[in-house]
Amino acid sequence: MSQGREREEVPADASATVSATVSATVSATASATASASAHYSGTSLSVRWVQGFPSQNVHFVNDKTICYPSGNYVIFINLETKKKTVLQCINGIVGVVATNVPGEVVAFSDRRLKPVIYIYSFPSLTRKNKLKGDILLDYTLLCFSYCGTYLASYSSLPEFELTLWNWEANVILCKKSNPGMDISQMSFNPMNWHQMCLSSSSTVSVWTIERSNQEHHFRIRLVKLPLEDGTFLNETDVLFPTSLPKDLIYGPVLPLSAIAGLVGEEAETFRPKDDIYPLLHPTMHCWTPSSDLYVGCEEGHLLMINTETLKVTVLQKVEEFPVLDGAQLINPLTLAYQKDGLLASGIDGVIYSFIIKDSKYQVKTFLEFDGPVAHLVFSPSYKMLLIQTDKGSAYIYTFGAESPLDKLLDASDGKVQAVSFITPDTKHFLTLTSSGEVSVLSVEDCNCTGRIFLRTQATALACSPSSQSAAVGTMNGYVYFLNTLDEESPQLIHRAFLSQSPVKILTYDQRGIFLLVGTEEGNIFVIDARPSKSFQIFGFTETSKDILQISTVSVVESDVVEVLVMSPLPDVGRTRLEYFTLPVLLPQVVPENFSDERGRLKDDFTHKYLYEVEHMLSSAVLAFLGSKIYGFCSQVPYICSYVMPVKEHTGILVLKPSQKVQSKQYGPGTIHISSHGLWLMTIASCGILCIRDIFSLETFVRCRSHSHQARGIQNMKMSMDGQHILVNGKDDNTLVYLKWKRLGANIASEIFEHSHQLSLSLSKTIETENEYLASLKDSQNVQQGVPEESQAIKNEVKIFTPRRKEIKRGIKELAQIIAMMMEENEKVDVIAKLEEHEFCLDADELERLHDECEDEVLKIRKDVEMHNLAKTYLTELIKEECWNSMVVKGRALKCFHIPYVVDNFPMKERTEEELLELSKVMEQRKIEIECLKLRREIVEVQSTASMIKKHHEEDEEEEDEEKVVKTTSLPNYLLGSLSTDFGADTSLLTNQLQLHSREEKINQIILLKDIIYNIKKTFNCEFDAAYKQKEIEIARVKEKNVRIAEIISDLELDETVWQPVFEDSEMPERALVVEDDEVSFKKYIPPWQKDKSEVTLSYGQERLRQARISDARQRGLMDMMGGVLEVKKEDILRMVIPQPPFMAKPDALWSEDERKQFKEYEKKVKELNEERDKYRKSLEAELKKLQNSIQENTQNFDEHLKRLFERRVKAEMVINQEELKINNIVYSLLLDEELSSREQFLNNYLLKKQEEKTKTSEAIQKAREDLDVFKEHHDFLVAEDKILDRSFKKEFSEISGHQVDILYKLFKRRPRVHKQKTQADVTTLVPYGDRPGSVKLNKENFAQLMKSMDELDNINNMPEGLDPSVWERFCATRRAKVENEYKVKQKAACLLEMTMFLRKRMEDDEAVHQEIERVFHELVRLQEEKVRFQVNLTVQILLKQGQIELENFQLILEYSDAILINKNIIEDLNSVIRTQGQKKVASMMESKDVHKGIYQIEWEHKKMEMEMEDLNQRAWDIQMLFFSRDRQKYLNEPNYENVIAIQIGIMEQTIGVIDKNHKKNVENCKKLLKKLGRYSNQKDVANFTLSCNLREELVAVSERQDICNEIGSKLTCEKIAKERYDNLMKQQKLTHISKQQAEQISILQAEVDRLRMKTFPALIPM
Repeated sequence: MSQGREREEVPADASATVSATVSATVSATASATASASAHYSGTSLSVRWVQGFPSQNVHFVNDKTICYPSGNYVIFINLETKKKTVLQCINGIVGVVATNVPGEVVAFSDRRLKPVIYIYSFPSLTRKNKLKGDILLDYTLLCFSYCGTYLASYSSLPEFELTLWNWEANVILCKKSNPGMDISQMSFNPMNWHQMCLSSSSTVSVWTIERSNQEHHFRIRLVKLPLEDGTFLNETDVLFPTSLPKDLIYGPVLPLSAIAGLVGEEAETFRPKDDIYPLLHPTMHCWTPSSDLYVGCEEGHLLMINTETLKVTVLQKVEEFPVLDGAQLINPLTLAYQKDGLLASGIDGVIYSFIIKDSKYQVKTFLEFDGPVAHLVFSPSYKMLLIQTDKGSAYIYTFGAESPLDKLLDASDGKVQAVSFITPDTKHFLTLTSSGEVSVLSVEDCNCTGRIFLRTQATALACSPSSQSAAVGTMNGYVYFLNTLDEESPQLIHRAFLSQSPVKILTYDQRGIFLLVGTEEGNIFVIDARPSKSFQIFGFTETSKDILQISTVSVVESDVVEVLVMSPLPDVGRTRLEYFTLPVLLPQVVPENFSDERGRLKDDFTHKYLYEVEHMLSSAVLAFLGSKIYGFCSQVPYICSYVMPVKEHTGILVLKPSQKVQSKQYGPGTIHISSHGLWLMTIASCGILCIRDIFSLETFVRCRSHSHQARGIQNMKMSMDGQHILVNGKDDNTLVYLKWKRLGANIASEIFEHSHQLSLSLSKTIETENEYLASLKDSQNVQQGVPEESQAIKNEVKIFTPRRKEIKRGIKELAQIIAMMMEENEKVDVIAKLEEHEFCLDADELERLHDECEDEVLKIRKDVEMHNLAKTYLTELIKEECWNSMVVKGRALKCFHIPYVVDNFPMKERTEEELLELSKVMEQRKIEIECLKLRREIVEVQSTASMIKKHHEEDEEEEDEEKVVKTTSLPNYLLGSLSTDFGADTSLLTNQLQLHSREEKINQIILLKDIIYNIKKTFNCEFDAAYKQKEIEIARVKEKNVRIAEIISDLELDETVWQPVFEDSEMPERALVVEDDEVSFKKYIPPWQKDKSEVTLSYGQERLRQARISDARQRGLMDMMGGVLEVKKEDILRMVIPQPPFMAKPDALWSEDERKQFKEYEKKVKELNEERDKYRKSLEAELKKLQNSIQENTQNFDEHLKRLFERRVKAEMVINQEELKINNIVYSLLLDEELSSREQFLNNYLLKKQEEKTKTSEAIQKAREDLDVFKEHHDFLVAEDKILDRSFKKEFSEISGHQVDILYKLFKRRPRVHKQKTQADVTTLVPYGDRPGSVKLNKENFAQLMKSMDELDNINNMPEGLDPSVWERFCATRRAKVENEYKVKQKAACLLEMTMFLRKRMEDDEAVHQEIERVFHELVRLQEEKVRFQVNLTVQILLKQGQIELENFQLILEYSDAILINKNIIEDLNSVIRTQGQKKVASMMESKDVHKGIYQIEWEHKKMEMEMEDLNQRAWDIQMLFFSRDRQKYLNEPNYENVIAIQIGIMEQTIGVIDKNHKKNVENCKKLLKKLGRYSNQKDVANFTLSCNLREELVAVSERQDICNEIGSKLTCEKIAKERYDNLMKQQKLTHISKQQAEQISILQAEVDRLRMKTFPALIPM
């Protein structure tokens, strides 16, 4: 809407007014700022209370106080008084929280870059310390030790660091990083602060803190968890496996890490995917008094872990308790230890009691809740149990109380969306959650007094200033009206449906006259705010969509309510402001005067004006005075004020900022105005609330209530008197109540006076409306409000229903008429027929539908094209990989008659790198062979002559060298393959017994691949030759099949011609070409192309027909000779002799001539039949000969292909042999790499352990030095103590011995320190009993001891007769002795701890030393295995048929029954056997030669018989040879060649004469053609003239013919002409018949001559 209207600038007078105002404002800014700062000096806000619900675990601070974080605050709740105390984090949102019950200390972290941990004491809430570490992002866990001043912290990404702090001294004692370990729970052992447990969803680890004086050290141990079913997995040692199998054939078996090629730290924990089994997933853990751990798992198992041995026990449940939902095990979300068992909560909302005995436990139901219980924690005295749900509610269960369960925190159902004060007393306020829960809370202490559930998604909330009612907007477009007169039970009294669009904003004006409701679709509904009027809906006005804020100004003195609506224009980077007014007397006006039938308010009644701001605003409000607008910029941190012009305008007016102040708040914010209009409150995403003076826009109060990390403040509300401020956070769901800490009397009086006046003006209305609300209190019916729009729609439907029916009926009639017109249109001619689109009445709709169809077709076509493109791309990839890249395409070759298929070897072209590498290896091998020859010659020390001979041999040709090399090559059984049978050169191969180095093996692989390539190439050449031969054979068969088909058609046989073809496997390139018959769908042909083809086809047919008509030669041949120039021999079978016509008469009526003709006819028929029989027999013989020839040729090809198949099998066998050799070599290389990887890993592991050994040695040395120094101090203190004891009597030697003895007894006497006795019930409830004391407790005990010494030092305990000065000296000596004894005890305990620390370090050093020794042994063993593997080679040997290679275990036989005989006996026996065998072979060879001679003689005999038959046949052919006159002349004429030459000369002369005549004739014909051309042109002109005359004559003739037809008379000349025409036709027909008969006679005469010549001359056969 804004783009289509014309924007207007401010008029001249208005601009003058604005400029005057701006100048006045600017001139008064300095003075206003100074006066404002003086006026508001000293004002400040303080946090009265904070309402929030725990999202983390709740902690006990002491036995009566709990705490939890919420937003920027830590909230403390006293369980007895329910009083809340708040501690605010000054640096933003609170992170994790931990408490220390003995010290009553709270620790929490903030969430910022480089976070800090704060330590506060309770209840004073004074900061004791601030811990700064090296953490970059955030702390995830904090935990205090029960005794001591230790705090453990754990950080997440990127450090994953566990840190131990001395929080009193602000010192990091030790820290350790665990990359990737995301911990979910951390706890100290309550009985021993030296132990900690860290658990996550996959691991449980026990950490031990070892201390040596001031040095601390972390020691981590991981617990091995069972499998998911509760069983344990027997894991093997990954680094040094001892149970690996021995493989004596293929080398050593190495660990999986070496096989994977891992050499770093990952090899220490590597496991393949198949060996990783799912383990239990821990959820929670807790400690026992015996320092054991109970761990709950997701799978429902309960584990007990001994922290000393890390033994895991899966506790078994005694089946005495039925678990809900039929489950067998309970999935605990949280655990809490109590005496003899646990308390556990699951997702079912039930708290179970686990009674554990030994390794079994029983389950009982303790408590049940509606939702899951997220946390359980006991109070320090174990008298109370805190139960926390997942929604944030908290309950206190007191053991032994009458009503044990008490609800401490009642969390709301959903996030708080809005808050609002209930006016006018502002003692209570309302909160609204997203789920539709409305709560009434007390402003004083935030206690919930009442609640109502609307059970719908709510969006907005507003309380009416003129009555104790409230309005709630919902997502489904309803507005719910509540009666809040009774705070304990709010009541739904009315519900109004406005539109389908969700309600976004609810705003009451300051006097509570109207309720303005803004929806998401951009409508502002105006509703009467008074309940007594049933919340009448006046109407609505349309504004821009996405409304951000609605601001109203309703002053007591004014008779209108001003409204400002703000909405953004993000496309143009502007903000739209719409201003309109509503008269106060609107309820008294007739609705027709201010709205239409649909309820839309008239613009002239509301005086709507449109404004725009040239920048984006996030909020805007309307000032009470001066027609000002205050806006909060969203993209720049500024607050601007704009002056609206006084003069009326039309269109959109652009406003310029008159005042601009930096907000000092970042992020988009919202601006509000106070009830008296003198303060501006701004909130933003930074979480800071600023209250400004409306004139100077300077901030006089600034309060940080929320954090930017939680997206700041969502909304705020200030009460009418300005004394109460509620601020609600966006993401932290924290509600903060702010109250003035210091507020000047003048400032307070201003807003008090305004609120008092407003209350007085509204008192009557409030009283009336509240009485009406009180009357509705007992009513249960909820009124339904419907806007006037729905009623107007009903009226319009009722009025226009008859008209609508009439229109429908007219449309039906019109449709019938058009249908009839279309039917008639189908029956008319093509010229008069209309197109279908011409019958469309709505051309625009038709065009729209056509466009939609076109768009849909384009979309489908695009999808199909993309699909086809993807398929084409995939096809090209496959084709490139499997076809184009193959230099030899894979194809098959099949036999004609037998089921043999031979495939070639598909081959890719070798790359340049492969060829270069091959040539390099071949040259290297040739050099190595030559070097080896020379070495052998040098070692053999041959003579000089032989050396010269060798030098001569080196200069021979390459072919001779290759022959020599080949003669030195190894036999096949040592080569391990039959590659030499295919002509492969194996001279360059290294002997299998000499393959030791890695380079030799790699070169051998390259040479073997080249041999495989050559074998495939050789076979492919043979395959290509066979393929060409098959092509030739198929062509021959096809050529012969032409003649066979002719013979079969002539003989009229029912046989099929066998035509061999190539199949798809033989011609695979067919798969790449799609034939037309393979496409099942018809090709789409456009209509224009169809028409064009039809026209072309008809034109071609007509042209062919005209050509045939004009071809006189062809027509004459068809008419006169039946289309044949001469009768072929093949036509004999189809020749028929026509019967004489007289044969139709009976025989008795025949004449003599007719009988002679009949005899001649019979003779001709007989001769024709004889000729037919002879010709049929000759055709049958020829057919058989052709078929036999085809059969013989194809069988010969099949035999050849069969041999090629055997060759293919042998080639594949050889290739497999070579590939087996390659695989063996590759396996040896792989095993060599594995051995190298294992060796490298062991070396790295050894270096790592040596570094650890160095560190442990340094730690031992340092610990020993510290122990020695500390031991000296301890010995010195012990010596001092002994000296004090021994020198006692010497020191008091001046008194008597009796008194000395008495004093010595008193010197040895020590006071009794009274321990604080705990109550008996507490002792029985607390499961951990007396825990070890902390340093603080030890200091308190020492102070108590010194206090008890004061009682012993009392003058009353002095022996009688002793000098007081001696007593004082004695007391001082005894006190020194006691202090020294205390120090000795402390030192002794520390010495013992340091000794234990040294012992641990020595044990660690010994363990590292043993590990190093183990690695050394493994390295030595591995090197031995490596040497053994390099010597023990795998050799491939060819075995003859019948020999079988045995397995190794079959060679190990038992020789207990064997005997020892002489070797010569066996050799003699073998020689005899060998001699007899040779004799047998010789006799077999003789018999074989005899049989061969017999076969040869029989073959020669058959050969001679066949030659004799051929000679006889040749003689017969000579006798039957036909001699023509030319042949006789050739035989009789002696000079036949001269005669032929003379004839040739005569013929040449004749040809020359004929050529001359032909040229003359051609020239004459050309001249004649020119004349004829000119003549034809003249004739064309004449014909055109005649045709024009002919048309006129035809018209005249047709007219006369019509006249003649009517008269009915015929002219005599016409009859005569018709008779003449008939006679001419008969004469022409007879002439044609005579010509045909003459032609037949000539043909018969020629046949007679041919038959006569056929039998001449007649030779008598021999």
